[in-house]
Amino acid sequence: MLTSIEKQWLVQQFPTLVQPRPEESHKGTFGTLNIIGGSAGMSGSCVLAGIAALKSGCGKVVIGFNQNSLMLNLIEQAPELILRQAQSLMGDEKPTAWVIGCGLGISSVAKALMTEIMLPIEQEQRVLIDADGLNILSQMPVAKKLTSRTVLTPHPKEASRLLQISVSDIQADRPFAAKRLSERYGCWVVLKGHQTIISNPDGQIWRNETGNSGLATAGSGDVLSGIIGSLLAQDLPIEEAIRGGVWLHGKAAEILAKRGIGPIGLTAHEIIDEVRMIRNLSIIY
Repeated sequence: MLTSIEKQWLVQQFPTLVQPRPEESHKGTFGTLNIIGGSAGMSGSCVLAGIAALKSGCGKVVIGFNQNSLMLNLIEQAPELILRQAQSLMGDEKPTAWVIGCGLGISSVAKALMTEIMLPIEQEQRVLIDADGLNILSQMPVAKKLTSRTVLTPHPKEASRLLQISVSDIQADRPFAAKRLSERYGCWVVLKGHQTIISNPDGQIWRNETGNSGLATAGSGDVLSGIIGSLLAQDLPIEEAIRGGVWLHGKAAEILAKRGIGPIGLTAHEIIDEVRMIRNLSIIY
């Protein structure tokens, strides 16, 4: 699956990601991820993110649905996921990391949840904001900076709303757009698309070179949020969690395509098991 050159590159780029896990461990060792989103009709977004988080190695995943009453009490393909209402998560014991936005919606309740998530950000917790979370953020005052432990994962349209410029301007110079977003919000940015661009709060830029057109499918971004959120919750160095998560997501699509599973017709949930396999094959003993 992975060539010796790829494994050597992984050791150089993501040394923590490829370390074997301690035998003396429990689920708390590998972190807790809270995911907030999943408004009515959009439950699948959070479920995809949650399953991706579990199979990327997170010890415990709690999904908070933005719904008055839970439409789902159990995910049959992942009964390990803990299902709650979003508001009930806010007063709980702090998780290791948060993901907010997958299928969240832009209702007044969703906006209130986004306002409330600012407290964990202020407390320097690791927070990933995606999808509707980004759309709500674009309507908030920019004066309030985020932190270097926060990551935004916009596609070009979401980035255009955050920067208040056109999508064509974003696409004309994607590294510059990612850097501007990092500077504006004081956080990490993953600008999704062909050769995803990653920018840190200091303006350093990386271009990811894994992936293919199969990733242009519904739910792919939710899976990416779950992967990165999982690695953040596992307390990997933040650069490795973000860059490594993007690399894994893209590499999974490449390997699946080589087996004839895509790029045409690749579905988001098919990426997840491949990411787990790559993680395990990448371990250096």
